[in-house]
Amino acid sequence: MPDNPKIERPFFFDALDEWKKILGEHGLPSDTVWVLDENLVFENDPSRPNGVKLGFQTQFSATPPELAERAYAFFSEFEARMVFYCLGTSNSRSICMILCDPVFESRDANDGFIRKDEWLISFHPGPGKEIEEISDEQRWKDRVLRGRPLSDLDFCMPVNVLRELDAHGRPLSNYERFGVKVLDAYQRWGKSGR
Repeated sequence: MPDNPKIERPFFFDALDEWKKILGEHGLPSDTVWVLDENLVFENDPSRPNGVKLGFQTQFSATPPELAERAYAFFSEFEARMVFYCLGTSNSRSICMILCDPVFESRDANDGFIRKDEWLISFHPGPGKEIEEISDEQRWKDRVLRGRPLSDLDFCMPVNVLRELDAHGRPLSNYERFGVKVLDAYQRWGKSGR
């Protein structure tokens, strides 16, 4: 039985060029804003069948520099399909995320995904509808975090992974995250003079 060949993902900027080309072919702006999980704002919407609507914000949890390139580099380490995903448009920009999970392996053109199998990457330009940029901090604080339907967007990168990469060179295990919290609490307790 032949071995599965290792997937050779392209350099980030080659994949990005392909993404911008696809956005243009679908009539979407090639000027992009990249967001993370913390930038998503799901709100209750009783007028919709799934009961939630999606917005985004970049004021209350800013996106780190080179977000797309860093997410791409991190996800490239996994042998799972990566997805360049457009949430919608806002102010003549495409609002985008990079997702990664084996769940996307079964998605094809019928689901709105353009596959590039030799890269193990798919592109999802979406319908290109306008999405609201939330600027009210209370709406961001009141966003729906639990109890909403599972969606493709649940396979994005949270900002804490980028912070851990910066601080430790890798994401931490759950045990290590717990240890960091205990250490932080101990240091705060010691500084309070108790």
